[in-house]
Amino acid sequence: MSHPRLKPSQYLILLLVALCAPLGDSCLSRGMSVLPPISVAHPLTLLHAVFTPWIAGGILLLIAFFGCYLTALSWADLTYVLPTTAFGYVLIALLGRFWLHEHISLARWAGILLITLGVGFVAQGPSLTEDKPGGRS
Repeated sequence: MSHPRLKPSQYLILLLVALCAPLGDSCLSRGMSVLPPISVAHPLTLLHAVFTPWIAGGILLLIAFFGCYLTALSWADLTYVLPTTAFGYVLIALLGRFWLHEHISLARWAGILLITLGVGFVAQGPSLTEDKPGGRS
């Protein structure tokens, strides 16, 4: 039995899933690094943080991630889409190291390599399980 191939637009959605979350999280980190610590006991400081440019940009990227993630789940199994988000670990490490100037240990790099290899194995499978009860039509 052959499995349907993904369309170019579906690959684009998966790419956006993989890119938007780590970029959004990095923007949040960048924005929070210049603000004083925030406490839920002082919600106005949280509200102020939301409207700073880096944090607002991060929130928009995370909203875009969520929209793309939902879109991907409408035509692929969770077990196919979720590993796509794992590629974000690689991107987060690179952004953290070279943009946010964070130290990343050798053990973390090894973990990121293992995650990447695992994603490669999952990507070889079908995007949608055929003939599942109550499945998509």
